[in-house]
Amino acid sequence: MGKDKIRRFAELHNFHHVIESGIEEVFKADHPLKGRWREFYFKNNYPLVLELGCGKGEYTIKLAEKYPSKNFIGVDIKGNRIWVGAKMALENKLKNVMFLRTRIEFIASFFETDEVDELWITFPDPQETNSRRRKRLISPVFLKKYCGFLKKDGIINLKTDNDILYNYTLDLIKQNNLNLTLSTFDLYNSEFVAKAGNIKTHYEQIFLNEGKPIHYLQFNLNGNENINEP
Repeated sequence: MGKDKIRRFAELHNFHHVIESGIEEVFKADHPLKGRWREFYFKNNYPLVLELGCGKGEYTIKLAEKYPSKNFIGVDIKGNRIWVGAKMALENKLKNVMFLRTRIEFIASFFETDEVDELWITFPDPQETNSRRRKRLISPVFLKKYCGFLKKDGIINLKTDNDILYNYTLDLIKQNNLNLTLSTFDLYNSEFVAKAGNIKTHYEQIFLNEGKPIHYLQFNLNGNENINEP
């Protein structure tokens, strides 16, 4: 491990707005902060929004800046990436954003029933082959986890440049009678740019420069836990 990465990990351990949790702490167990995120850190009763697979936290940070009356938690397993967003939050003195370092497979161990108002999943690994569909952050395996803590009318936002993932999600929503709020194959040539926060990440801008359309959709689960593969 390089010296810079070592330094970042050391800083990350001391950031008050970063929670790190090992598998042994949440495997078949609830994290101590489950149901207490607003009480423990945010000290308010604003809506709670998660970005899953947040990477460097660009989207989490920009959402927090844009919506000061919401609380944001960026979730990722890569500490070196989370450090970037955590540092930005400190430099910008943002009080409505924090980061959770954990595997998303264990996300249900961290949040109580109806604790979360909204989810963002931005440019996740599409896991294109059929053998890896279960690993998609939008697959039934994960949607069932989200159903355990997302409010019944809670929104799930997906942004992707991948046609396979976008069409798969549309098929999944249709087959399971989930509530599709909006959908567009080409976000920046649609009327829904504001709905997506009009936020472009570094890699999103690269995709656009390459002429790739950005796909975006919103839907909710309506408390449906019986979700099957399309």
